[in-house]
Amino acid sequence: MPVVPLASPAQPGAAHAPALAGSATPESMARYYAQRAAYYERVYFKPERQADLRQMEAWVARQFSGRRVLEIACGTGWWTAHGAARAAHWRATDLNPETMALAQAKPMPAGIVQFQTVDAYSLSELQDETFDAAFAGFWWSHVALQRLPGWLSALHDRLADGAEVVMLDNRFVAGSSTPISRIDAEGNSYQQRALDDGSRQEVLKNFPSAEQAFAVLGPRARDPQWLAFEHYWILHYRLGTR
Repeated sequence: MPVVPLASPAQPGAAHAPALAGSATPESMARYYAQRAAYYERVYFKPERQADLRQMEAWVARQFSGRRVLEIACGTGWWTAHGAARAAHWRATDLNPETMALAQAKPMPAGIVQFQTVDAYSLSELQDETFDAAFAGFWWSHVALQRLPGWLSALHDRLADGAEVVMLDNRFVAGSSTPISRIDAEGNSYQQRALDDGSRQEVLKNFPSAEQAFAVLGPRARDPQWLAFEHYWILHYRLGTR
Protein backbone atom coordinates (compact mmCIF):
# COMPACT_ATOMS: atom_id res chain seq x y z
CA MET A 1 0.00 0.00 0.00
CA PRO A 2 1.76 3.21 -1.08
CA VAL A 3 2.47 6.05 1.35
CA VAL A 4 2.91 8.83 -1.17
CA PRO A 5 1.58 12.35 -1.72
CA LEU A 6 -0.50 12.25 -4.89
CA ALA A 7 -2.36 15.19 -6.34
CA SER A 8 -6.07 14.83 -6.94
CA PRO A 9 -7.02 13.95 -10.53
CA ALA A 10 -8.49 16.62 -12.74
CA GLN A 11 -12.21 17.14 -12.29
CA PRO A 12 -13.75 17.32 -15.75
CA GLY A 13 -16.76 19.51 -16.21
CA ALA A 14 -16.10 21.63 -13.14
CA ALA A 15 -16.64 25.32 -13.65
CA HIS A 16 -16.35 28.40 -11.47
CA ALA A 17 -19.90 29.55 -11.00
CA PRO A 18 -22.07 31.45 -8.51
CA ALA A 19 -24.13 29.56 -5.94
CA LEU A 20 -27.50 28.32 -7.18
CA ALA A 21 -30.85 28.29 -5.45
CA GLY A 22 -30.84 25.34 -3.07
CA SER A 23 -27.05 25.38 -2.86
CA ALA A 24 -25.21 23.46 -0.17
CA THR A 25 -25.15 24.71 3.43
CA PRO A 26 -24.33 22.75 6.62
CA GLU A 27 -28.06 22.59 7.31
CA SER A 28 -28.99 21.34 3.84
CA MET A 29 -26.18 18.79 3.98
CA ALA A 30 -27.52 17.45 7.29
CA ARG A 31 -31.01 17.12 5.76
CA TYR A 32 -29.58 15.40 2.69
CA TYR A 33 -27.82 12.72 4.72
CA ALA A 34 -30.88 12.22 6.91
CA GLN A 35 -32.98 11.62 3.77
CA ARG A 36 -30.35 9.31 2.29
CA ALA A 37 -29.67 7.36 5.52
CA ALA A 38 -31.66 4.24 4.58
CA TYR A 39 -29.64 3.66 1.40
CA TYR A 40 -26.41 5.53 2.09
CA GLU A 41 -24.35 2.34 2.20
CA ARG A 42 -25.00 1.52 -1.46
CA VAL A 43 -21.82 3.49 -2.12
CA TYR A 44 -19.83 0.75 -0.35
CA PHE A 45 -21.02 -1.87 -2.80
CA LYS A 46 -19.67 -0.33 -5.99
CA PRO A 47 -17.73 -3.24 -7.56
CA GLU A 48 -14.71 -1.17 -8.56
CA ARG A 49 -14.15 -0.03 -4.95
CA GLN A 50 -14.13 -3.40 -3.18
CA ALA A 51 -10.36 -4.04 -3.18
CA ASP A 52 -9.67 -0.57 -1.74
CA LEU A 53 -12.32 -0.96 0.94
CA ARG A 54 -11.05 -4.33 2.18
CA GLN A 55 -7.51 -2.95 2.54
CA MET A 56 -8.76 0.16 4.33
CA GLU A 57 -11.02 -1.74 6.71
CA ALA A 58 -8.12 -3.98 7.77
CA TRP A 59 -5.78 -0.99 8.14
CA VAL A 60 -8.19 1.03 10.28
CA ALA A 61 -8.81 -1.93 12.60
CA ARG A 62 -5.10 -1.97 13.53
CA GLN A 63 -4.66 1.73 14.36
CA PHE A 64 -6.46 2.27 17.64
CA SER A 65 -5.39 -0.57 19.93
CA GLY A 66 -5.98 0.45 23.55
CA ARG A 67 -6.99 4.01 22.63
CA ARG A 68 -9.90 6.22 23.66
CA VAL A 69 -11.19 7.32 20.28
CA LEU A 70 -13.44 10.19 19.24
CA GLU A 71 -15.19 9.49 15.92
CA ILE A 72 -16.54 12.50 14.04
CA ALA A 73 -19.71 12.08 11.95
CA CYS A 74 -20.06 8.31 12.32
CA GLY A 75 -23.01 8.19 9.92
CA THR A 76 -24.37 4.67 9.53
CA GLY A 77 -21.47 3.16 11.47
CA TRP A 78 -19.71 1.31 8.65
CA TRP A 79 -16.29 2.46 9.85
CA THR A 80 -17.21 2.43 13.54
CA ALA A 81 -17.35 -1.35 13.66
CA HIS A 82 -13.94 -1.70 11.98
CA GLY A 83 -12.12 1.04 13.87
CA ALA A 84 -13.39 0.06 17.31
CA ALA A 85 -12.26 -3.56 17.04
CA ARG A 86 -9.20 -3.11 19.32
CA ALA A 87 -9.96 0.22 20.99
CA ALA A 88 -10.38 0.71 24.74
CA HIS A 89 -13.27 3.10 24.17
CA TRP A 90 -14.91 4.46 21.02
CA ARG A 91 -17.19 7.52 21.09
CA ALA A 92 -19.22 7.50 17.88
CA THR A 93 -20.75 10.93 17.33
CA ASP A 94 -23.18 12.32 14.77
CA LEU A 95 -25.85 14.99 14.52
CA ASN A 96 -28.46 12.98 12.58
CA PRO A 97 -30.70 10.60 14.54
CA GLU A 98 -31.63 8.85 11.26
CA THR A 99 -28.06 7.77 10.49
CA MET A 100 -27.14 7.11 14.12
CA ALA A 101 -30.10 4.75 14.52
CA LEU A 102 -28.71 2.62 11.69
CA ALA A 103 -25.27 2.65 13.30
CA GLN A 104 -26.68 1.61 16.67
CA ALA A 105 -28.43 -1.36 15.05
CA LYS A 106 -25.12 -2.79 13.79
CA PRO A 107 -23.10 -5.39 15.73
CA MET A 108 -20.37 -3.49 17.59
CA PRO A 109 -17.52 -4.57 19.89
CA ALA A 110 -19.21 -5.23 23.24
CA GLY A 111 -18.70 -2.57 25.89
CA ILE A 112 -16.47 -0.44 23.65
CA VAL A 113 -18.73 1.76 21.51
CA GLN A 114 -20.78 4.61 22.95
CA PHE A 115 -22.98 6.76 20.72
CA GLN A 116 -23.56 10.45 21.35
CA THR A 117 -25.32 13.26 19.48
CA VAL A 118 -22.63 15.87 18.85
CA ASP A 119 -22.24 18.83 16.49
CA ALA A 120 -19.07 18.01 14.55
CA TYR A 121 -18.11 21.69 14.20
CA SER A 122 -18.43 22.85 17.81
CA LEU A 123 -18.01 19.53 19.70
CA SER A 124 -19.63 21.40 22.58
CA GLU A 125 -21.71 18.43 23.71
CA LEU A 126 -18.48 16.69 24.79
CA GLN A 127 -18.04 19.37 27.47
CA ASP A 128 -14.51 18.93 28.93
CA GLU A 129 -13.86 15.34 27.78
CA THR A 130 -10.60 14.52 26.02
CA PHE A 131 -9.43 11.54 23.97
CA ASP A 132 -6.12 10.07 22.84
CA ALA A 133 -7.21 9.33 19.26
CA ALA A 134 -9.62 10.64 16.64
CA PHE A 135 -11.16 9.25 13.48
CA ALA A 136 -13.24 10.86 10.73
CA GLY A 137 -14.44 8.93 7.71
CA PHE A 138 -15.83 10.91 4.74
CA TRP A 139 -16.17 14.11 6.76
CA TRP A 140 -13.14 16.14 5.64
CA SER A 141 -14.49 16.47 2.09
CA HIS A 142 -17.69 18.08 3.37
CA VAL A 143 -15.96 20.82 5.37
CA ALA A 144 -15.57 24.07 3.46
CA LEU A 145 -11.92 24.95 2.83
CA GLN A 146 -12.22 28.19 4.80
CA ARG A 147 -13.51 26.25 7.85
CA LEU A 148 -10.94 23.45 7.87
CA PRO A 149 -8.21 25.16 9.95
CA GLY A 150 -10.69 26.20 12.64
CA TRP A 151 -12.35 22.80 12.71
CA LEU A 152 -9.02 20.98 12.99
CA SER A 153 -7.95 23.29 15.82
CA ALA A 154 -11.19 22.57 17.70
CA LEU A 155 -10.68 18.82 17.20
CA HIS A 156 -7.06 18.95 18.34
CA ASP A 157 -8.13 20.81 21.49
CA ARG A 158 -10.08 17.67 22.44
CA LEU A 159 -7.05 15.41 22.03
CA ALA A 160 -4.13 14.59 24.33
CA ASP A 161 -0.48 14.94 23.40
CA GLY A 162 0.56 11.94 21.31
CA ALA A 163 -2.96 11.30 20.05
CA GLU A 164 -3.37 9.28 16.86
CA VAL A 165 -5.49 10.98 14.19
CA VAL A 166 -6.88 9.22 11.12
CA MET A 167 -8.99 10.73 8.35
CA LEU A 168 -10.18 8.90 5.25
CA ASP A 169 -12.15 10.07 2.26
CA ASN A 170 -12.71 9.86 -1.50
CA ARG A 171 -10.41 10.63 -4.39
CA PHE A 172 -12.08 11.87 -7.55
CA VAL A 173 -12.23 9.07 -10.14
CA ALA A 174 -14.04 9.80 -13.39
CA GLY A 175 -16.76 7.24 -14.05
CA SER A 176 -17.01 6.25 -10.38
CA SER A 177 -17.36 9.64 -8.66
CA THR A 178 -20.29 11.97 -9.18
CA PRO A 179 -19.17 14.74 -11.56
CA ILE A 180 -18.23 18.14 -10.14
CA SER A 181 -20.96 20.66 -11.01
CA ARG A 182 -19.24 23.87 -9.91
CA ILE A 183 -16.36 25.36 -7.94
CA ASP A 184 -16.90 28.45 -5.80
CA ALA A 185 -14.66 31.48 -5.32
CA GLU A 186 -12.89 29.86 -2.35
CA GLY A 187 -12.06 26.73 -4.37
CA ASN A 188 -14.70 24.43 -2.84
CA SER A 189 -16.19 21.91 -5.27
CA TYR A 190 -19.81 20.77 -5.43
CA GLN A 191 -21.84 17.88 -6.83
CA GLN A 192 -25.51 17.58 -7.80
CA ARG A 193 -26.81 14.34 -6.28
CA ALA A 194 -30.15 12.62 -6.85
CA LEU A 195 -32.19 11.06 -4.06
CA ASP A 196 -34.51 8.09 -4.51
CA ASP A 197 -37.56 10.36 -4.40
CA GLY A 198 -36.31 12.12 -7.53
CA SER A 199 -35.20 15.30 -5.78
CA ARG A 200 -31.72 16.71 -6.25
CA GLN A 201 -29.40 18.25 -3.69
CA GLU A 202 -26.18 20.17 -4.12
CA VAL A 203 -23.47 18.69 -1.91
CA LEU A 204 -20.14 20.23 -0.95
CA LYS A 205 -17.47 17.63 -1.82
CA ASN A 206 -13.77 18.55 -1.89
CA PHE A 207 -10.98 16.32 -3.18
CA PRO A 208 -7.71 17.50 -1.60
CA SER A 209 -4.19 16.57 -2.57
CA ALA A 210 -1.76 15.44 0.11
CA GLU A 211 -0.01 18.80 -0.02
CA GLN A 212 -3.29 20.66 0.45
CA ALA A 213 -4.24 18.50 3.44
CA PHE A 214 -0.82 18.77 5.09
CA ALA A 215 -0.88 22.56 4.74
CA VAL A 216 -3.91 23.02 7.03
CA LEU A 217 -3.11 20.51 9.80
CA GLY A 218 -1.69 23.07 12.20
CA PRO A 219 1.42 23.19 14.40
CA ARG A 220 0.71 20.12 16.53
CA ALA A 221 0.54 17.63 13.64
CA ARG A 222 3.61 15.39 13.48
CA ASP A 223 4.82 13.11 10.67
CA PRO A 224 1.69 13.23 8.49
CA GLN A 225 1.35 10.29 6.11
CA TRP A 226 -0.85 10.07 3.04
CA LEU A 227 -1.95 6.61 1.93
CA ALA A 228 -3.23 6.74 -1.63
CA PHE A 229 -5.65 4.17 -3.02
CA GLU A 230 -7.35 4.18 -6.39
CA HIS A 231 -10.64 5.55 -5.05
CA TYR A 232 -9.77 6.77 -1.55
CA TRP A 233 -7.11 8.34 0.62
CA ILE A 234 -6.09 8.02 4.27
CA LEU A 235 -4.38 10.77 6.25
CA HIS A 236 -2.59 9.67 9.42
CA TYR A 237 -0.61 11.75 11.92
CA ARG A 238 0.17 12.17 15.61
CA LEU A 239 -0.24 15.26 17.76
CA GLY A 240 2.77 16.88 19.40
CA THR A 241 2.76 18.81 22.64
CA ARG A 242 0.54 21.82 23.13
